[in-house]
Amino acid sequence: MNNFFKYRAYIFAIILVVLGIFFVGFYVGKTNQSEKDKIASILNTNAGVGEKIDFAPFWKAWEVINDKYVSTSASTTPKTNDQARVYGAIEGMVASLGDPYTIFFPPVESKSFNEEISGNFEGVGMEVGMKDGVLTVIAPLKDTPAYKAGIKSGDKIIKIDETLTNALNTAEAIKIIKGEKGTKVKFTIVRDGVKDPLIIEVIRDVINIPIIDTETKSDVFIIHLYNFSALSADYFRDALRKFLESGKYKMIIDLRGNPGGYLEAAVDMASWFLPAGKVVVKEDFKNESDAQIFRSKGYNIFNDKLKLIILMDGGSASASEILAGALHEHGIATLVGTQSFGKGSVQELVDITSNTSLKVTIAKWLTPNGLSISNGGLTPDVVIKFDEEQFKKGVDVQLNKAIEILDK
Repeated sequence: MNNFFKYRAYIFAIILVVLGIFFVGFYVGKTNQSEKDKIASILNTNAGVGEKIDFAPFWKAWEVINDKYVSTSASTTPKTNDQARVYGAIEGMVASLGDPYTIFFPPVESKSFNEEISGNFEGVGMEVGMKDGVLTVIAPLKDTPAYKAGIKSGDKIIKIDETLTNALNTAEAIKIIKGEKGTKVKFTIVRDGVKDPLIIEVIRDVINIPIIDTETKSDVFIIHLYNFSALSADYFRDALRKFLESGKYKMIIDLRGNPGGYLEAAVDMASWFLPAGKVVVKEDFKNESDAQIFRSKGYNIFNDKLKLIILMDGGSASASEILAGALHEHGIATLVGTQSFGKGSVQELVDITSNTSLKVTIAKWLTPNGLSISNGGLTPDVVIKFDEEQFKKGVDVQLNKAIEILDK
């Protein structure tokens, strides 16, 4: 009998253990599911990322902020907004790439950027970008408020009004620079060769973007090209027609201070000088199979008598570098001036949600010989620096040097 009771007690103990394991498992599973439900309520986790990505630190930090964070100043939002934290996390992820041209736009910034690329041109009229981690003027557009105020290509902007730029990306800086016609913005600028920072005030205005000017000096036909807009290729064709009608064979294409624009415009312009099929530029994507080669359309109207120089400087960027690189490497043009800016990448604007977007670098531009334009830009055959004091006296030493070379 004692053995019977011992046996029943033994069975009962086993049942208790099994039930205990079941309830513990049920509780843990329910808790984990609750955590998963909480995460799912914050963010759709079906992102297609690799299984080796460990998001545990992210969610732990999220919970620590939820449990412990206390606002310390009037300027800090007392109760943090979960969605704002998600946007902040995306911005941090983008910043980790170290690419100044890949930028996340939260709702307000996304709306502003879309207005800008749609043709809202009230501001100061200059192209800016990051160079060596510093907000830098690529080029002021001719006859705009920035140009008239004396801002130069290569100027490093360390402060906009009272805002330091060292913590800003390009889009954030542009947002501060833009403004209504008649309002004032103050730039604190560091300029090479100038000991102390410069303070330059600019009155914002409606920006009318110039495209092209032509002139003749001695027996040299000069094309001053200011941008590569949708209309630039047509204006450039008309300038070439004037050149042919002049009977001259010496030409200068002045790309100084030209921040670039449409790739298609650069390819079309290069086609006037190159036989059909010659490489103008290559687009190098993440996947090699996506690589694209843009070739000359073969207008090729010039003979061997043509003598061509391209003037460039630190404000020559993007499509300017594509045109200069192609004509130089195919032996058509000599490059004169100073190092170009080195903006040789392709961005795509992707809608992330209905009111946020990501401008992401998807490819880099390579010259026909495979040189990455982003890797320091183009080096001129003849280096000659711009002399501001001489220019104020009406003497353009770079242009004069180009004419001198053509006359030899």
